[in-house]
Amino acid sequence: MKACHTLEEVRHEVDAIDAQMVELMALRNNYVKQAAHFKQSVDEIKAPDRMEYVLERVRHHALTLGLNPHMVAQIYSIMINEMVEAEIAQFRNIKGF
Repeated sequence: MKACHTLEEVRHEVDAIDAQMVELMALRNNYVKQAAHFKQSVDEIKAPDRMEYVLERVRHHALTLGLNPHMVAQIYSIMINEMVEAEIAQFRNIKGF
C-alpha cells in the first residue's frame, strides 16, 4: 500500500481497488456459471455445505487481515446467493429447461 498525500490521491486508489474488485467478482461469476456444466440438479447448485465452507473460509481470511469477518461474510453471502441464481439460469439453459 502506498502512502497518499491528499484526499484525491486516496480516492483515486480506492476507485482503482473498486474496479479490481468488480473485475474479480465478474471473473468469479464466470467460473460459477461454468460450474453449471458439471452439475446434475438445481439442488446440487444450491450446495448449502459449500456455501457454509466458503463463508467460513472468508471469515477466517478476513480475521487474518484485520477485517470485520461479519462484514465480509455478509458481502459474500449476497454475492453467493446472486451467483447461485445465475448458475441456476445457466444450468437451465444448458439442460434446456
